[in-house]
Amino acid sequence: MSPALQPAPASTPDSLAGAPGDELHAQLAGDENVVASLTVDLDRALRFAPGLVVLTDRRLLARDGEGGAWRAWPLREGLALRHGDHAGVATLELHDANGRLADWHFTLGVDPQAIKLVAAFERRIAALGAGGAAAEAEPDEEPTDFAAESTAPPSTWVLLRLWRFARPYQKQLLGGFLLTLASTGATLVPPYLTIPLMDEVLIPFQNGQQIDPRYVLMLLGGLLGAALFAWGLGWARTWLLALVSERIAADLRTAAFEHLLQLSLDYFGSKRTGDLMARIGSETDRISVFLSLHALDFATDVLMIAMTSVILFSINPWLALVTLLPLPFIAWMIHVVRDKLRTGFEKIDRVWGDVTNVLADTIPGIRVVKAFAQEGREARRFREANKLNLAVNDKLNKTWSLFTPTVSLLTDVGLLVVWAFGIWLVSRGKITVGVLTAFIAYIGRFYTRLDSMSRIVSVTQKAAAGAKRIFDILDHVSNVPDPAQPVPFERPTGRIEMRGIGFRYGNRSVIRGLDLEIRPGEMIGLVGHSGSGKSTLVNLICRFYDVTDGAIFVDGLDLRSVRVADYRRHIGLVLQEPFLFFGTVAENIAYGKPHATREEIVAAARAAHAHEFILRLPHGYDSLVGERGQGLSGGERQRISIARALLIDPRILILDEATSSVDTETEKEIQKALDNLVQGRTTIAIAHRLSTLRRADRLVVMDRGRVVEVGPHDELMARQGAYFRLYDAQARRVEADDDEDRRPAVVAANVANALAAHDAVHAAQ
Repeated sequence: MSPALQPAPASTPDSLAGAPGDELHAQLAGDENVVASLTVDLDRALRFAPGLVVLTDRRLLARDGEGGAWRAWPLREGLALRHGDHAGVATLELHDANGRLADWHFTLGVDPQAIKLVAAFERRIAALGAGGAAAEAEPDEEPTDFAAESTAPPSTWVLLRLWRFARPYQKQLLGGFLLTLASTGATLVPPYLTIPLMDEVLIPFQNGQQIDPRYVLMLLGGLLGAALFAWGLGWARTWLLALVSERIAADLRTAAFEHLLQLSLDYFGSKRTGDLMARIGSETDRISVFLSLHALDFATDVLMIAMTSVILFSINPWLALVTLLPLPFIAWMIHVVRDKLRTGFEKIDRVWGDVTNVLADTIPGIRVVKAFAQEGREARRFREANKLNLAVNDKLNKTWSLFTPTVSLLTDVGLLVVWAFGIWLVSRGKITVGVLTAFIAYIGRFYTRLDSMSRIVSVTQKAAAGAKRIFDILDHVSNVPDPAQPVPFERPTGRIEMRGIGFRYGNRSVIRGLDLEIRPGEMIGLVGHSGSGKSTLVNLICRFYDVTDGAIFVDGLDLRSVRVADYRRHIGLVLQEPFLFFGTVAENIAYGKPHATREEIVAAARAAHAHEFILRLPHGYDSLVGERGQGLSGGERQRISIARALLIDPRILILDEATSSVDTETEKEIQKALDNLVQGRTTIAIAHRLSTLRRADRLVVMDRGRVVEVGPHDELMARQGAYFRLYDAQARRVEADDDEDRRPAVVAANVANALAAHDAVHAAQ
């Protein structure tokens, strides 16, 4: 067989290089290629364990654990991969017409791999039905990277964009520049006065002439006056520009935070809390320090060098030219080092963001860390992040430590050359000793400023890296924008229509061709398997995301034609895990209506069945709750969340698993509060326990992003369709759990009966 006709070797992606890749390669046919892969990190008992799921161009392969047996499923029509997540654990299930064939579990850290694999799998299955023509119909892309940012190194020119925040203070900046100019000029007076001191006072005195005290006092007074004048101007300049720089940094920090609040949820889904906190906090502080100190120093250095150069050339042009000899070498070094510093400081910022991310993960979750005795693991995570931060800083410091002494060496060599050339000029009678002395004094200031400018390269690149990370936030456009000409949105009746809506995460279609109408005041229950699209649909109704196909109408208005804030003002949201802010109970209840009276707050708490337990707190409604409400039980936090929703009197109410994480008794209390909350409101509820939705006017059964059944509970049960199967399966699980709960009691009863019989036998004897 000719080489051209040889089958292509099986290919594996770079991510599977090493031992896993070698094991996989042994499973592949000669011309079989890997399309996508997923490294799972949990076993079926949700313990950490490695595994692998691989999609090739002809089948799906999987291996559970290290050294486990490989399983394979040839690709065919009817196969489906179902992907979902719950409570931080993601699941991938393989189904055919007869049921589930396999499932895998993994943490959300590898969820992007899973989404990519599902998208590739769906394209392969679609290609089978289209004769292979659709195999590459869609480009393979990162599906959840909605907030991609530029990875290009930061340019120093990004600092010019700060003018947008400096413009309101341009008068103060002009005053600061004039003060800098005047103070720099004042510092250049003393060296010039050394010329007459040397040539007309000291050297004549050595030659036997008398000193004129009045002339000497005049010169010394000029030196003192110039020093005091330079000090006063320098103080005024520093104070004025420090005030301006702090205000520029404060405006930048406020603008970044306000813009961050306007971004859609998908931006936060792809960002770490610690990274965003570092950007708005430490990066703006770094820019403030740069503007108040280093930018001022840089301006002073430039003026000093320019004015000193003019004076040097006016005194002696040839000696001035010799002074400038080191400049080309220093400029070349600055150019070379600047590029390394620019990329290095951005890398340091990113690595430092990883360090703060560990803190942002661990400190809020400290109870979970301690509950699972994972202090050592978190300490190792922090140590590794800190070690990487140290390595990146060491690499940059290696460059910087060579640059700074080299600049000092060049300036010292330049000073030596000036001394040599100056002595030669004095020996030839070209210049006087006083002129040489003044020249050396000016050169000392010239080289000092030159050395200072070279050091500012470092802080300038730090500031540029920080500015780029902040402008990455400011430049990001929300995926849920306000319309250019918004339609007025008064208090709605609550009628919601979804017409052919679709929604995609990258290549993965989550909602497909969904049509649904919800009448004003109607309660709708959303049910379905995990990953069926219930939470996504609720997010679309709240307009946390915008639909990619079709439209959602409220009272006949397309949501995209209404201002987001105007619409959400009429939505009440009660989540499975209620979030409470650090503050008093009253402040948390009034979060959606900050100016609510105490009477309104108490009325909302009573309706939410929260008034009684609030009064039992040490300071009642003024009691402080811990961060995220840690000082309250889950049921208490939920009832405060319900009171918060009641207070704004919403027309549309969203209940997302509002009772799934509490015990039965607490659920009854919460259910009473919810009964008050849903009255007269359009309500959309998701519940883990299907029995809690029996009061809903209609149930909407979803499967793989589509509505498969709609109707009341009794009607759907009579159909014995998808809802019947869900309800029946949950009922069997409840019965099984009850049997497990009753088993210890039955065993105890049997043991008691046996002991009683044994005692009766002994008594008869």
